Amino acid sequence: MTKRVLTWAILLTITAGIKIFSLFPDAVERYYSTGFYVYSSRVQRAIFGWLPFSFGDILYSVAVVGIIYSFVRIIKKIVQRKANGSFWLVVLRKLVFRGLIVYVSFNLLWGLNYNRRGIAHQLALETKEVKKEDLLPVMEELLDRVHRYDSIAKQQRSSLNYNRYLFEGAVNAYQNLGRKHDLFQYQNPSVKGSLFSYLGNYLGYTGYYNPFTGEAQVNRAVPLFIQPFTTCHEIGHQLGYAKENEANFAGYLSAKNSNDPLFLYSVYFELYSYARPYLYFQDSMALKKLDSLVSPSIKRDFKELREFYIKHENPVELVVDRLYSQYLKANEQPAGKITYSRVIVWLIAYYKKYGRQAL
Repeated sequence: MTKRVLTWAILLTITAGIKIFSLFPDAVERYYSTGFYVYSSRVQRAIFGWLPFSFGDILYSVAVVGIIYSFVRIIKKIVQRKANGSFWLVVLRKLVFRGLIVYVSFNLLWGLNYNRRGIAHQLALETKEVKKEDLLPVMEELLDRVHRYDSIAKQQRSSLNYNRYLFEGAVNAYQNLGRKHDLFQYQNPSVKGSLFSYLGNYLGYTGYYNPFTGEAQVNRAVPLFIQPFTTCHEIGHQLGYAKENEANFAGYLSAKNSNDPLFLYSVYFELYSYARPYLYFQDSMALKKLDSLVSPSIKRDFKELREFYIKHENPVELVVDRLYSQYLKANEQPAGKITYSRVIVWLIAYYKKYGRQAL
């Protein structure tokens, strides 16, 4: 057996093993998400967390340059009429090989978390479809919390211009949460501002997790008041909550345990925003009545956020949005981008289990 054949055999065996293992959520939860991944992710963060810049963004940049270079070489071969059958066979073999390397690396380093039992199972939350009678009291409480922290958060908002303040605030929030729930203990922090923040405005992302380096990336060019919750959300991904509603719920649990009004305002503002469509589709007049209670100060934040997204709308964002939605559907999230707002389902279950004050 040649070295090439052996390499392919090993790679295909690992790929098949990952696929079969992913079919057993209980095993993934026990042996991967709360086992192997806990330690492997800490090692990743220890290796790259101390760097003052995003190594993952540089890695992605190199990958993009490599893809462009390869594409240009292929075009050149076609123009020179050297693209015969054997050439395309080599191209296909390299493409499949590299695709398998990425697939295996992605899943071993993080991706298998898409197949775990997840946060609702860990916290024993009984989830049901959203009903108006359950949603309304939760939204009223969320709006009350937004108003409670609005004034002081506005006074301190400029503090969020500093990376250290934002990132340390999120780490502190998780440390507070970790003292209550061992599930959320966060060691070896690795949170970075994205090197492509302004590009992210046009591609439609506020943050992302790099599974190859374990870094949580935050878009620092979006409105300041949503950045605390975004940061907590991305740390949720670092802790193994891959699905977007899970990361949102981990972000909620951490941010609400913060002692910082900037984080508290951010999380309740975001959750109220996620809840609005649910109430609108069930009773638009009830939402209109509730929205009428929103203070002018908070309405200005809604307006700023809405205008920000409108300003950066473009055809490329629409394509990226659809591709990302398909990516989510391919990774155990059939609702696509709507999955983000499904955090409200768990929030209602949490409210029913622990009461109004627990929100």
